[in-house]
Amino acid sequence: MANFNKVILMGNLTRDVEVRHTAGNSAVANFGLAMNRRWKTPEGEQRDETTFVDCEAWNKTGEMIGQFFGKGRPILVEGRLKMDTWQDKESGANRTKLKVVVENFHFVDSKQGGEGGGGGGARSFTPRQSQPAGAPSGGGGESGARPPMGDDDIPF
Repeated sequence: MANFNKVILMGNLTRDVEVRHTAGNSAVANFGLAMNRRWKTPEGEQRDETTFVDCEAWNKTGEMIGQFFGKGRPILVEGRLKMDTWQDKESGANRTKLKVVVENFHFVDSKQGGEGGGGGGARSFTPRQSQPAGAPSGGGGESGARPPMGDDDIPF
């Protein structure tokens, strides 16, 4: 049986990005993403629904997201789903959490004159290796699609 695990989400950051470093000095960025959905019921009533997703990004990808994104900023992420499991320290119960491991991202807006604003096209960042081989959430590998962006390629 073939397997496929690919996620593409676009939304706004729910909090500032938290970048930490592992004992092996690999960067890992954690952030929340909120996506809104609006629809009409058969009776014509407008409804809204918000979905919240936790994300993590490793190495250069995580560093770049931490450097250029903050609470409220829109972003498009591509990655894979991962189930974290652990044992609750207080109750001893097994716990799980589904998250997105970000493999690359796209700038959705552009900063103009130091202010966030609409307009501007999307800019992409694809790392050569999105995660270290020994990282707890699995192997990353070469993406090979595009070379990583340098500081001169950032649109703002």
